[in-house]
Amino acid sequence: MRTHYPVCLLLCILLVSLTGGCGKKDPATEADRRTESEAASDSGETTPDADGSSSGPVTFEAMTLDGSSFSSDLFSDSRITMVNVWATYCNPCLREMPELGELASSYDSGDFQLIGIISDVMEGAGEKTLQKAKDLVEQTGADYPHLLLNESLYTALLKEVSAVPTTFFVDQDGQILDTVIGAMEKSAWEEKIDAFLEE
Repeated sequence: MRTHYPVCLLLCILLVSLTGGCGKKDPATEADRRTESEAASDSGETTPDADGSSSGPVTFEAMTLDGSSFSSDLFSDSRITMVNVWATYCNPCLREMPELGELASSYDSGDFQLIGIISDVMEGAGEKTLQKAKDLVEQTGADYPHLLLNESLYTALLKEVSAVPTTFFVDQDGQILDTVIGAMEKSAWEEKIDAFLEE
């Protein structure tokens, strides 16, 4: 689904303004600039939905960084899908992406897959912006699909995102099983993934 540029720009501005994690600029001292993401990553904070359950299947249509079309039908391809929301300005996001790349290739695709959403790069972005994101993906070895922000993705997953990285675990039916705010070590992600696969 294509979204008109002004709508995407508005959504991106809104998302960045809501993002309490990486990229928040204020006159605080360096010691006070510890982002919500970095604080959450100390314990791998898990944030359940308000009522403890998901509100329905996640549905969206989007384009990848390399121009391929994706939709929420992708969830049916694997028992568990890990959706990692990141931003090009977010150091905790970029630090964990090499290990996420390793995770993406260490499981059978019928059991587990990993998808990235670049929260600050919209569909229709200029070549310079797209190239920056492509370079970061290549530098970090995050060799899995990365979706560009659009209205469909924002409505389906990003409306409640308050910090990056935020990671969702989604089942084959498109139901969100868990939400994690902040970065974690590969071993912690593996424990979480293996627990879902054992259920």
